Amino acid sequence: METTRTRELGTGLFIFLGFAALLFLATQTTDMEEYGGDKGYRVTARFDDVAGLKVRSPVTMAGVNIGRVESIVFDNENLDALVTLRINAQFNKIPDDSDASILTAGLLGSKYVGLGPGGSETYLTENSQLEITQSAIVLEQLVSKFLFSQAEKGEDAAPAAAAPDVTPGEQSGTSSD
Repeated sequence: METTRTRELGTGLFIFLGFAALLFLATQTTDMEEYGGDKGYRVTARFDDVAGLKVRSPVTMAGVNIGRVESIVFDNENLDALVTLRINAQFNKIPDDSDASILTAGLLGSKYVGLGPGGSETYLTENSQLEITQSAIVLEQLVSKFLFSQAEKGEDAAPAAAAPDVTPGEQSGTSSD
């Protein structure tokens, strides 16, 4: 009876330590300030297509994470997406004529917003709007365009391939009889 009780306590302790290790990893690998922090300033950008961009997606500049996507809403009047970005307060020298693009991490990775620096002497502040934007490139649309262009090329080549073969003597109108 004593060995069964010892095994049960050992198993319970092992499971408890496993959950504690998972909790520790979750808190150490997640930067909670980026998710809930109210530090920084908001900037908006309008895109024709956000195709897979999500709230909390990273905002980067020169490959460095400088903020997060705070919200994405559809504007009924302009018929486009209004994306609100929260830029961390330490990045307060971004020119106000910078551009925003929706990019993909790798070939099929997640979407994020990439900022390209402008050349202005004035900087983005709270409630600034990025005027120069480039929407997401949708892989399905690219593949579709490629397939349709190949199909059209195939249709153009089909009549030429179906023409009867003509021998050189028949072309000139002379016969070898």
